[in-house]
Amino acid sequence: MPEQLFPLDSSRKFEDQEKVGHNRWHPEIPPVATVKPGSSFRVDCREWFDGAIRNDDSADDILNAPLLTVHKLSGPFAVEGAKPGDLLIVDILDVGPIPQEDTGPLAGQGWGYTGIFSRNNGGGFLTEQFPDAYKAIWDFTGQTATSRHIPGVSFAGLIHPGLMGTAPSAKLLATWNKREGDLIATDPGRVPPLALPPEAEHAVLGSLPATEFARVAGEAARTAPPRENGGNQDIKNLSKGSRVFYPVFVDGANLSLGDLHFSQGDGEITFCGAIEMGGFIDLRVDLIRGGMETYGVGENAIFLPGTVDPRFSQWLAFSGTSVTLGGEQRYLDSHLSYQRACLHAIDYLTKFGYSPEQAYLLLGAAPIEGRLSGVVDIPNSCSTVYIPTAIFDFDVRPSAAGPFQIERGIGAPRAANR
Repeated sequence: MPEQLFPLDSSRKFEDQEKVGHNRWHPEIPPVATVKPGSSFRVDCREWFDGAIRNDDSADDILNAPLLTVHKLSGPFAVEGAKPGDLLIVDILDVGPIPQEDTGPLAGQGWGYTGIFSRNNGGGFLTEQFPDAYKAIWDFTGQTATSRHIPGVSFAGLIHPGLMGTAPSAKLLATWNKREGDLIATDPGRVPPLALPPEAEHAVLGSLPATEFARVAGEAARTAPPRENGGNQDIKNLSKGSRVFYPVFVDGANLSLGDLHFSQGDGEITFCGAIEMGGFIDLRVDLIRGGMETYGVGENAIFLPGTVDPRFSQWLAFSGTSVTLGGEQRYLDSHLSYQRACLHAIDYLTKFGYSPEQAYLLLGAAPIEGRLSGVVDIPNSCSTVYIPTAIFDFDVRPSAAGPFQIERGIGAPRAANR
């Protein structure tokens, strides 16, 4: 096992650990450790809500999810000799749930969760159609996930970090805050909001001196969106065996990561759409000097996907175009066409006995594939959603016999939006 540089004690809160990570982006957050190029190390990661979501049959915890506190990130890790303009190479050697802890109150101890956030607390990709909070608990048996809240399905996990990235420079941070602030100003009362401004009260900034806390917390960027540094990209294929190339903006690069997922569908469409968990990740790091200019990688990371994807041979695919539910034509709106493809898939799955909410949760958690299938044929963009048929315990394909009817079970816990 590589040297463990960031251990987490499951009996203690994230802020009470021997080494404290962070939940905001800022160049002045001090590194928790410095590593040499070419070295390997292990990092423990807490699930993004630090234990606020429970293994039960209520969705009240999702309704009241503390979004101002996320993400609980491990790091930063400085890489000796890294300079702005370099590319940081990160190899994912291994990743998994919390080792040797098969049961317990924390996601990653033998279980994980998927949530639909309420419209007034986060929302999601289909928040207009699903304004209430819902939850599904998934149990892990080896590499396989099953759920008492979504019966009739099981699938192998494609475990990956939802969030990993380097620290921004002061200039880049100011750019983020300016452009996102300008967007918020176009509709400041929108629910859900258009973007998330800096928020100091719930900031966790590692070992930053108390004398600097108020200033840095007031500037530090929230971790919710992906940006030029990588960040919360939620790419399910960043799994074991992946190699990622991150732009370096500050001395040391200051790599941070967290938000581990046992599985996820493309798009993480419920916002809390993956199977969220805590766990561990083994990394190896190296540098390409001046690599940002050499390879033209200045905005966002590039990566080589891993080789551990579940292998599916049959898929059931659904398409959508850029026409609203009310019949309004939009011009090449790929976001809308993907929404429509997802809604078509949800409607189809309800014919087998699933509730719409169960189907929506499943699309967020299972290894579905989302594709832009047409972006040039005006006025309709076409997006497609591919569902692997092997994840179902029954034949989900259309047939003359009609759809098999599943036993819905206890269903997905619900908490009304308020």
